Amino acid sequence: MNRFAALLDRLVYEPRRNGKIRLIADYFRHVPDPERGWALAALTGALSFRNAKPGLIRQLIAERTDPVLFALSYDYVGDLSETAALMWSTPPHGRNEEPPTLSAVIDAFATLGRGELPALLAGLMDRLDETGRWALLKLITGSLRIGVSARLAKTAVAALSEGTPQEVTPDAVELVWPGLSPPYEALFAWVEGRGAKPETADPAPFRPVMLAHGIEDADFAALNPASYRAEWKWDGIRVQAVRGHDPAGHVVTRLYSRTGEDISGAFPDLADALAFDGVVDGELLVLREGRVQSFNVLQQRLNRKSVTPKLIAEFPAHIRAYDLLVEAGEDLRDQPFDTRRSRLEQLVSRHDGGRLDLSPMIAFSSWEKLAEARADPAAHGAGGDAEAVEGVMLKRADSAYLPGRPKGPWWKWKHDPHSIDAVLMYAQRGHGKRSSFYSDYTFGVWTSEGELVPVGKAYFGFTDAELAEIDRFVRRNTVNRFGPVREVVHTLSEGLVLEVAFEGLARSTRHRSGLAMRFPRIARLRWDKPPAEADRLETLERLLKAEAPSPPEARSANSASSPQPEP
Repeated sequence: MNRFAALLDRLVYEPRRNGKIRLIADYFRHVPDPERGWALAALTGALSFRNAKPGLIRQLIAERTDPVLFALSYDYVGDLSETAALMWSTPPHGRNEEPPTLSAVIDAFATLGRGELPALLAGLMDRLDETGRWALLKLITGSLRIGVSARLAKTAVAALSEGTPQEVTPDAVELVWPGLSPPYEALFAWVEGRGAKPETADPAPFRPVMLAHGIEDADFAALNPASYRAEWKWDGIRVQAVRGHDPAGHVVTRLYSRTGEDISGAFPDLADALAFDGVVDGELLVLREGRVQSFNVLQQRLNRKSVTPKLIAEFPAHIRAYDLLVEAGEDLRDQPFDTRRSRLEQLVSRHDGGRLDLSPMIAFSSWEKLAEARADPAAHGAGGDAEAVEGVMLKRADSAYLPGRPKGPWWKWKHDPHSIDAVLMYAQRGHGKRSSFYSDYTFGVWTSEGELVPVGKAYFGFTDAELAEIDRFVRRNTVNRFGPVREVVHTLSEGLVLEVAFEGLARSTRHRSGLAMRFPRIARLRWDKPPAEADRLETLERLLKAEAPSPPEARSANSASSPQPEP
């Protein structure tokens, strides 16, 4: 456990990507199985301890230190695990015991019941130093926040193959990953040249998805429009539909999220309606009367552990297909996009049931022509579904389907975000490297009665230098405290105006304004602007009304003269 804690501690203070990879790879080289496998599981988010909640940590620290002192310290530090680790009072007998191994910690938390956890956690904390306690608490709560993505950890695993007869790439690790489970001994044996490539026996496994980079204006100059294909980017959630057969010949159908989470249980109607043999990459949407509904409507079906017949009838799920990864047992991911697209069109044309259709391609001869289509989807093939278009996807015609986010083959060209000027109202400390700064912000706009009402929260979009500026403002202008939250001055004449960019709006019962933003981020600090000149709630109401789908009869009339999606 001490070596794992030291690794986490060094990773927090290592800002460079390659530096993080070297640290993790060095750890994997010098730590034996299964310890390193459990460390890999922690770094990739593959561990979950259902009964290890923050409340358990608060309960234990309250027994070891003064609650008022802890509350003051927590407010200053901003991170529960770090505060508890530093303030933990270890009895003399605990200092003489050997620290636990990472394997022992994971085994204990995976097997013991909820009633046994307090004594277990207290005993482990007594045997560890400050860094070890911090790492332990981060591990069991599943919030490492050390700037290491799952992809980066897998890249470090691939680095172990350097000098072996057959070098393993990070993409190769991604491809075998879905069929593996901790502590990954077969994976390490393979990359180190000591074993065969791991194979999965799962009849319907997840395949790592291919992602796109956002395109900038400067990128177009280096791209040839003739080499790319374009299609609409829909406002739903990315899914992978997999249909295969188990050894007994029974059909197995699964729906996966972009991250590989099995969401089939929330969409039994859709899983039952699919009738193909293979793997389809597409967008999960809700269709009513043949029209794509807003993301706000789709949210009624998301994150449900169980669904009722009424919910299924009111919010019918649908897949709009983008790509074909596997068909009839043949892996197509190394084939060019044009080949996969052609086969996808044939598959969708043969599919019955109405729950699967094809995302239409966009005809264009230049980037200027594509820009015209992007600006007016209804007139360029999206028809009556234009309100659900987020932008355009560009895919190179010869691109293979690669895991991760390779730069060049695929680009996303989303609609320009909306922006408003809002006033900072509340601030809260961040986590990890930001735990010493007030970096989570709630902001609001003015009502017609002159009241400031919250419309969103954001915690990114600013530079480190801007973060330091906002943090100083929050500390110097705090007018009230609510636990870890600070209320900052926000009057007509005093306060900080933030230019907030966002993707869309939706009705919300959680906000007093009745509205909530989608994907808000801080675009600019408006030190030059007095709070009285920030935007009004009426502005957002007008924007929401403009974004709302038109009545069915109006949509039909508008789309009658517009090109319709190809079958």
